[in-house]
Amino acid sequence: MNQQNGLQYRSLLKAELAEVETRLLEVTSAVPSHIAGMLQEIIDSGGKRLRPALVLLSAHLCQAPLMQAIPIAAAIEMLHTATLVHDDLIDGATLRRGKPTLNAHLSATPTVLAGDLLFARAAVMATEAQNLQLVRRFSATLEIICSGELNQFFIGRGHLPTHDEYERRIFSKTASLFALAMETGPHLAGCPAQQIADLARFGALLGSAFQITDDVLDFVSNEATLGKPVGSDLQQGLVTLPVLVYLQQHPEDTRLASLLRDPADAGQLQGFVTDLHTSGAIAATMAIADRRIEEALTLLEPFPITPYRRAIEEIATFAVRRPY
Repeated sequence: MNQQNGLQYRSLLKAELAEVETRLLEVTSAVPSHIAGMLQEIIDSGGKRLRPALVLLSAHLCQAPLMQAIPIAAAIEMLHTATLVHDDLIDGATLRRGKPTLNAHLSATPTVLAGDLLFARAAVMATEAQNLQLVRRFSATLEIICSGELNQFFIGRGHLPTHDEYERRIFSKTASLFALAMETGPHLAGCPAQQIADLARFGALLGSAFQITDDVLDFVSNEATLGKPVGSDLQQGLVTLPVLVYLQQHPEDTRLASLLRDPADAGQLQGFVTDLHTSGAIAATMAIADRRIEEALTLLEPFPITPYRRAIEEIATFAVRRPY
């Protein structure tokens, strides 16, 4: 069975996710028709919709008003989509999930403007929840994401990060948005500060485990599944956790310094990727992701066992069990 299709949040949230999709597609009415079709294709290929699902599930978990949660769910997914449009342009990527990116069709200027439009629409949707604290958190998360991208652009590539630097990078890139998604429910329900903090922490742990797994898949999956070349992060001079773990295990391997100087050396890159793949680094890296999910699941224990809590737990397990 396809694991994604087997996750129960799809059926639990069918009507609510359909409303999120409708809100996302409204943005296409604000652009010229030949760009509207491209944006619709990008939105339609949005993957698993985990972030809006987590917003809605956290709202159910805390018995928050869904009419306020739905626009935040759409805003967070729109924000995520906007970051992907800009990321693809920055990286020069022409494929995502096996489909052409926006910048594969357009020059840099309209691609940037289209991404900016998505950011703006996300901000408008965030205000529709009529919760000032959530608007502040949404704005702060956007700042974290953009600041992280700037750091990665200027000092992240071609640089061997410390573990702390890597953690800050994946929080900015991925975990911050998962944290925002999970804290939406308790904010809207007026829950105590500790409960908000606990669910935000759950989201951050889930998001970091999700990104660590993505970083592993970059080495051990295949191009057809990834929709991009295997080892593409390293090819772009970006060092991720599997590499850091590998270097801890094999400090005598000096190839990384050479690769960071010349990531276009395909032969040396392939050799390094092969050795990393067959080493114990992959299992050790996934063990780190697994421990984060284990810690995250303990934060759900105070909540009643309902289908919505079970769905959140399923997503957490899925995050680190995606097929190679």
